Amino acid sequence: MKNYVERHPWQVAVYVIVVAILLYLIFAIWPSWLISLVGKKKVFLNALFNGITLGGLYFLVASGFTLIFGLMRNVNLAHGTLYLLGGYIGYFFVDWTGYWLLAFPVVFILVGCIGILLQMFVFRRMEGEELRQTLVTIGISIVLADLMLWAVGGDFYNIHPPKWLSGPMETFFVTGVKRSTGDLIFLKYPLVRIVIFAASVTVGVLMWLMLNRTKIGMLIRAGVDDREMLSASGAPVHLVFVAVFALGAGLAGIAGVVGGTFQSLAPGEDIRFLLASLVVVIVGGMGSIPGAALGALLIGSAEQFGSVYFPTYSVVFTFLIMVLVLAFRPQGLLGKK
Repeated sequence: MKNYVERHPWQVAVYVIVVAILLYLIFAIWPSWLISLVGKKKVFLNALFNGITLGGLYFLVASGFTLIFGLMRNVNLAHGTLYLLGGYIGYFFVDWTGYWLLAFPVVFILVGCIGILLQMFVFRRMEGEELRQTLVTIGISIVLADLMLWAVGGDFYNIHPPKWLSGPMETFFVTGVKRSTGDLIFLKYPLVRIVIFAASVTVGVLMWLMLNRTKIGMLIRAGVDDREMLSASGAPVHLVFVAVFALGAGLAGIAGVVGGTFQSLAPGEDIRFLLASLVVVIVGGMGSIPGAALGALLIGSAEQFGSVYFPTYSVVFTFLIMVLVLAFRPQGLLGKK
């Protein structure tokens, strides 16, 4: 850390200033001139927290994608379809049983099994053929999307969380002061979004520990770097890669349940989240779990702030971030050269 500060003093100074401004905007009571310039603090905080929680959802989708695409170099453009399929399975499971929490392991197992089938019967037959993988998985995604449209229709579906997660939660963030009494007004935010974001952070930490502190993580990284040498050592490379593919697909399915809980499920969401996963992996860095987390937060926040303050150009901000990263750091913010 000390060496980085010595080598990049101006960058560190900019980071400190940005963090200081952000902390002031979050915790301070806004003066009237700032409210007239930016708008109500409540709107700003809602956009900020919506961006963070949306980033948590993007991370759940992109974390599976960065395992499959970033680490294994398998171009799975059906990843968004796995997200939507997991969401539909979760919706009907919750609708039939009423158990929201139980939907997560069920969806993880079912969609993970579909990932195993994809790895065994599709990707294993075309290892290293990126163009062929791209075309085949596009075809698979189109077929599965049409089958889902035929099966469930084009309606919007929402997964209802349990009662203990319904309703808002009062936070400690101040949005203003009551003129009559002088009491502080605190922000209320949906409890389910806070819980889901905390769960996405937990998933990210566990994935990082798995890849960097366990034997299977060592095998995965070794297999990506030199598969032939790992096979010669007697390690079951194909079984390791099947497990990774199942994990990535299962995470996409879980993200579908999360997305259906605080957003909605409908045809076209698969394409949206596939593009979001691609952008997050490009911005964060291929194969980097912390990079996927950082990229997801940046993209989610850019979408939300853009939709609130610049609704006409909100879509532009996402791709502007990606263009700037590709121009100045093509390996991604936390990716390796």
